Amino acid sequence: MQNGNTKRFAAKLLFQFRVVVGGKSSRRRICEERTVVFTASSAKGALAAARRKGRAAQYDYRNDENNPIYFEFVGVTAMQCLDPVCERDEFWYDVREWLSPMERKEAILPTDTQLLSTAG
Repeated sequence: MQNGNTKRFAAKLLFQFRVVVGGKSSRRRICEERTVVFTASSAKGALAAARRKGRAAQYDYRNDENNPIYFEFVGVTAMQCLDPVCERDEFWYDVREWLSPMERKEAILPTDTQLLSTAG
């Protein structure tokens, strides 16, 4: 529940899977970008909350070859205050300049099949 002093924020968090083989970390890494939504009373408080969420999501395990795998929080790549710009059901927005997007929508937009395959 929101009071008058809090606003909704969204932050895009970057994580990496780091594999260690023979004591050396791989340089090429699978990464995850995760968007989280939360409330905070200020942008500074929101950044601190986003970083706490990222650190709390870290974990490690060993793969089938007994090599350690670390899921590590890299940092916050973007953050937005959603109030009052977004509707209640929105959690992210981006404003960019595109060259003739309507005329090029076939090239820009993923197909229904691509969208459905990533939506689970």
